[in-house]
Amino acid sequence: MITLTDNAALKVQELLDQEGDESLALRVTVRPGGCSGFSYEMFFDSETASDDVAQAYGPVKVLVDPSSAQLLTGATLDYKDDLQEEGFHIDNPNAQHTCGCGQSSS
Repeated sequence: MITLTDNAALKVQELLDQEGDESLALRVTVRPGGCSGFSYEMFFDSETASDDVAQAYGPVKVLVDPSSAQLLTGATLDYKDDLQEEGFHIDNPNAQHTCGCGQSSS
């Protein structure tokens, strides 16, 4: 299961507050594709499957399907907002290669 840093959890909560729907959770998936073989997707979802892996970070609920959870074991989602970069970044120790875009791995 992926871990959220404090910065990522705060930013996700800010975005959820803007949505105004308390039933939403952050879904993180790993799909085939991208420039390195797999790509990460993150979106808000109001549906939870019976086999989803769920984790709460304060008021932020994170959902991951079982096959993605295996690929995200030990991974960390961070959010940076500084002079050099802004946005979410996944650090995944399971990735053998990562793309320069930070959105795909193999």
